[in-house]
Amino acid sequence: MRHISTGSPFEAQIGYSRAVVADGWVFVAGTTGYDYSTMTMPDSIVDQCRNALETIGKALSDAGSGIDHVVRVTYIVPDAGDWPACWPVTSATFAKARPAATMISAQLQNPEMKIEIEVTARIAD
Repeated sequence: MRHISTGSPFEAQIGYSRAVVADGWVFVAGTTGYDYSTMTMPDSIVDQCRNALETIGKALSDAGSGIDHVVRVTYIVPDAGDWPACWPVTSATFAKARPAATMISAQLQNPEMKIEIEVTARIAD
């Protein structure tokens, strides 16, 4: 098993890895829209969605996989009414992979968080 970190302070504070690689699979933890280089959170759910997917893409790449190998994605949003604004971003990102997907409406850890995304992917052949 291999653990991947983005260097987010939340990983150390809470005790998790951004991703775990095991038996040909990559499990990416719920990822919010922070820009981890500046630890800033954009106001827009669309910008948060883009940031989360970029962070996920980097974790997958570090694991030897990629966005096109995602088989499962879960989106969590506090306000379900905000979710449709993300569809153009998610449909473009997952145009090739077309993973099984679920959207859940639930409160997130901090009030500024408008979306959290979790994925499972296969290691690229």
